[in-house]
Amino acid sequence: MPRKKNAKQTETLPLIPDTALPPTKEGQAVLDALRSNLNLLGELAARYEVAVKPEDPEDAPSINCSQDIYDLLGPEMSKLAQEQLRVLLVNTKNHIVGQRVIYQGNVNSCQIRAAEVFRPAVVEAVPSIIVAHNHPSTDPSPSPEDVLITRKLKQAAELLDIELLDHVVIGGKRHVSLKKKGLMS
Repeated sequence: MPRKKNAKQTETLPLIPDTALPPTKEGQAVLDALRSNLNLLGELAARYEVAVKPEDPEDAPSINCSQDIYDLLGPEMSKLAQEQLRVLLVNTKNHIVGQRVIYQGNVNSCQIRAAEVFRPAVVEAVPSIIVAHNHPSTDPSPSPEDVLITRKLKQAAELLDIELLDHVVIGGKRHVSLKKKGLMS
C-alpha cells in the first residue's frame, strides 16, 4: 500500500523540467511542443483577459523608459510571425497592472480602432496606457501608418482623459519609442 505524503513531504516540481524526458530527439520535440503550448495558453489568457494580478500593485513591474517596455515584451513579441498590438495598463506609480492583446494582424499590418485600444483602460479605470506592437520583419522603424495611428490614439486619449505614455515598436532585438522620436504629437 503506498504511503500518503503529508503537506511537508510534497515536492514542488517545475512545470516542464528539462530532465522530464530522456535527452533524445523525440524527447526534445515533446518538450518544445509543451513549451509552445504554454506560450499559446499565455497568449490566449492575455487575449481573453484572463489575468493574474499581483495582490499588491507594488509587486507589479514598473516602467520608467522604453527599454523597460522592451525588456517586458520583447522576448515574446519579437518572435511572433504576425503583427500584434498590445496595451499595457499603467497605474499612477508607473506599475503595469495589466496587459491585453488587442489585435492580431498579418505579417505586415494590423487594423486598429481607438475604442478597442482604450476599452481595457476604461474598464480597469487606469490613468495611463502604453501601446506596443511588433514588426515581424525585425525592423522596428515606425511606418507612416504607425505614426498616423499613434497621433489618432493620442487625440482619443486626450478626449478620454487617459494618458498615452508611449507607443513602442518591437522588431527583433531592437525597439523604437515613438515618444522618444517626437512622433506622438
